Amino acid sequence: MGWVTAVASVAAAQQASATGKYNQAVQERNAVIAEQEAGQIEKQKEFDLARFDKQFSQLQGQTKTAILKSGAELSGSGLNIMRYNSEQAEIEKDIIDYNSKVAQSRKMEEANFARMSGQMARMEARSAQIGYYAQAGQSLMTNYG
Repeated sequence: MGWVTAVASVAAAQQASATGKYNQAVQERNAVIAEQEAGQIEKQKEFDLARFDKQFSQLQGQTKTAILKSGAELSGSGLNIMRYNSEQAEIEKDIIDYNSKVAQSRKMEEANFARMSGQMARMEARSAQIGYYAQAGQSLMTNYG
């Protein structure tokens, strides 16, 4: 009877190990996905900035045309408007960049947390595995010792 308990405990230890490895692999995959998403956020930022620059260039062209069409020169108020637009554009680009960095940081933290969770799952499985092996040994010692 003791050897049946011992065999069952060894099987449970092996299952605990397999479960721990599986859970760690799942969390590692989650980490890799989060890192890939951080990379996609960077690419999206570059796209958004390029699109913004194109739209801003069009706006500045329209503003310049409107100023010149009104008969005014590109000095004084007209120049101030274009300078103000440029300043606002830089602020907007900084906001796009900042938001992108915040989102990337969140994804990297998500990746780090997933890896830590995977390591914890593996350590818990090792602990359970050791417990099952100890139980097997105790069962054999009790019955055959």
